[in-house]
Amino acid sequence: MPPKSHPAVNAWAALLQVHAKLVPELDAELRRATGLPLSWYDVLLELDGPQRLRMSDLGDRVVLSRTRVSRLVTELESRGLVRRESNPDDGRSAFVSITDQGRERFREAAPHYLAGIERRFGGQLARGELETVAAALNKVLSPADLPDPAPGKTD
Repeated sequence: MPPKSHPAVNAWAALLQVHAKLVPELDAELRRATGLPLSWYDVLLELDGPQRLRMSDLGDRVVLSRTRVSRLVTELESRGLVRRESNPDDGRSAFVSITDQGRERFREAAPHYLAGIERRFGGQLARGELETVAAALNKVLSPADLPDPAPGKTD
């Protein structure tokens, strides 16, 4: 079977093309509306809530390399949006938490983020199609790959 007529190749190509097209568009729209890059929003999204996350868990959740997530946290920390704390149980790791200012910026940006996703992605598909896409893509991930609702949660 030629590669272009292979269903898995077609699905993979469509996934990559949608990602490559929509991520820069969402990033530009979010920057224009709120001044936040999409990568910053993604970090704030994962930190929004009562928990703090280990840097490694944050990197896993935002799907970034350890080096890249560290740079992002440094940028966000310099703007007062997150706080980094040493892990008293492991001197090699640190926790990250969202600040009140970070939570405020996140909540201001959330409607723009959601509207952009709805306009560029969700609005193109019926609810059942969206559920099918999500279920199908989650099948590709092992249960260990799926985000834990509260990894690294500490009280």
